[in-house]
Amino acid sequence: MLPVAGGAMNSKISLEKYADIFRDLKVKDIMTENVASLLPDRKISRAKEMMKIQQISGIPIVDKEKHLLGIISIQDIINAVEYNKVNEPLSAMMSTPVVTANPEDSLPEMVEKFNSYKLHRFPVVDENGVLVGIVTREDVLHGIIEKFNLIYVHDSIRTSTLASGHSPISGERLTADKAEFHYEIDNSDITTAGSGAALLQQFLKKRAVDSEVTRKIGIVTYEAETNVVIHSKSKGDIYCFIKDDRIIVRVMDNGIGIEDLDKAMTEGFTTADEFIRGHGFGAGMGIPNMKRFSDKLVILSEKKVGTQVEVVFFLKNE
Repeated sequence: MLPVAGGAMNSKISLEKYADIFRDLKVKDIMTENVASLLPDRKISRAKEMMKIQQISGIPIVDKEKHLLGIISIQDIINAVEYNKVNEPLSAMMSTPVVTANPEDSLPEMVEKFNSYKLHRFPVVDENGVLVGIVTREDVLHGIIEKFNLIYVHDSIRTSTLASGHSPISGERLTADKAEFHYEIDNSDITTAGSGAALLQQFLKKRAVDSEVTRKIGIVTYEAETNVVIHSKSKGDIYCFIKDDRIIVRVMDNGIGIEDLDKAMTEGFTTADEFIRGHGFGAGMGIPNMKRFSDKLVILSEKKVGTQVEVVFFLKNE
């Protein structure tokens, strides 16, 4: 079961467990930019005030060109108060040298730094030593959450998840016999692409589901269904599960799988041939549109095994 439930992740999650899975995450993808910083001649009391107002636990100290000189932490502030030094310049109490991160550092490298230095944050500097951001353990967690909530591809996880019938988003068991709606996708006739999405919309309208939610479900299901017809080279299925606070749509096939999901996520990228494009499909907006109109989206795909798309739409009263 993947540790994503209701969009939250336990703060005690083991970063090491996911470092290799998400090794494509880089510091530049998850760091906080436009970091609050101070010049070394500013008083310690100013840093104390900033930390309180902005609710942060550390401030990088830089020169006028933004070169990193040091960092002031809450512990430094406590020491300054204890020794009555709050009116002294930051240069008197800032910690140096500073352990930093590089924008190109990978997630495994970042996790190793957290474990080695036992620090909660690392200023991020470029090759010239200029401060470009700051990265915290929370940033790493949020980066992993974002990966889980949007796209996740890993052969072993896909196999175990599909075999168990559990949702890769919430972890709950969602079996075909419990679906309120089911449609078999026929990939033999391209002109039928989208029929399942239309029938699902009609079904949801009869169930008095909010019109805007129904519209989004129709768009996402249409894109997923046409991907099965155009790209999978196999038949597929659409399932819909209705819960008190959300609607879950699952579209799956046993086809060729998605070979390069990063490319598939790029707007305009398509593997559709001239015949398919001649029928008005294959514009390269399928997965980007699915991401745009869903609240949570997970794609599990394995080459030559198949693809499962699971999407969550929260209902208006939530």
